[in-house]
Amino acid sequence: MEPIIQIQNVTKTFTGKDNQVEALKGISLDIEKGDIYGIIGMSGAGKSTLVRCLNFLEKPTTGTVLIENQDLSAMSEKELRKTRTEIAMIFQHFNLLMQRNVLDNVCFPMEIVGVKKADARKRAMELLEIVGLKEKAKSYPAQLSGGQKQRVAIARALANNPKILLCDEATSALDPTTTKSILQLLKQINRDFGITIVIITHEMAVVQEICSHVAIIDNGELAESGTVEEVFTSPKTAAAKKLVFMVNPQATEMRGKRCIRIVFSENSSFEPVIANMVLECKAPVNILLADTKDIGGIAHGQMILQLPEDETAAAKMIHYLQERKLTVEEVDSYVG
Repeated sequence: MEPIIQIQNVTKTFTGKDNQVEALKGISLDIEKGDIYGIIGMSGAGKSTLVRCLNFLEKPTTGTVLIENQDLSAMSEKELRKTRTEIAMIFQHFNLLMQRNVLDNVCFPMEIVGVKKADARKRAMELLEIVGLKEKAKSYPAQLSGGQKQRVAIARALANNPKILLCDEATSALDPTTTKSILQLLKQINRDFGITIVIITHEMAVVQEICSHVAIIDNGELAESGTVEEVFTSPKTAAAKKLVFMVNPQATEMRGKRCIRIVFSENSSFEPVIANMVLECKAPVNILLADTKDIGGIAHGQMILQLPEDETAAAKMIHYLQERKLTVEEVDSYVG
């Protein structure tokens, strides 16, 4: 199947008065139709520049982007404007028109492309129902919570039936509960309408919650990409490990302390694996990191444990965990 988005050797250099900044360095990625694709990296990694290259709001210095096999760099301004109507975008700070009510905000992109007012209002009400805000149609943005504003922004983004939805740090300004509800809404939109979603974020938890594939951007380069499960279970690069393990690279390394990382994916969340291991092996462990959650009665996530110094006890613990189908790997650069 032909990817809906092909990023081919894209570079982007910004030239200032005194210096040049290489924001992107030869990035190539394919995003399949119907995917929810995560692009993750620390602040300043280049991910927001990359997402703006996907609709040519930023034109790459070299390389190009193909949308449904159409080369954006070969398009006229008119063709580019038409293609951009198929690539909607939502942002961290919502970007709503404060002087317009919710209904008129959702109607706005339809006005621009010449949809009749009655048709636009009918479509807008349908979209507000999809995002759960029909009763807020006459409210103004200032009267809404952050989560409600983002729902209006999502409804507005869907107005012209886009094929692709770009989300640039769309949940960064929201609390964890609201973030979860917005991610569930995006998942529903992807499922119901088949829209390909690209999510730019610095949070691994967002990627785990919703994405099928992920690319890790580090200092303008593509560090690693693959399915979320592959990258989360066994990150290969330092950039991926930093995001997955939540390591502080500036901290002093702990010496002489053996640490392991456990990845949960198919174990019952009702089985107290660690407690049972401690009882069975008759030795304590130190939990340095625990990032697990219950999804449908199955434990998902990771733990980093500091094992006892006794080699026999440590080996017994590793064997115990592996017997219970947990992914276990030793980590020599983790700092608690």
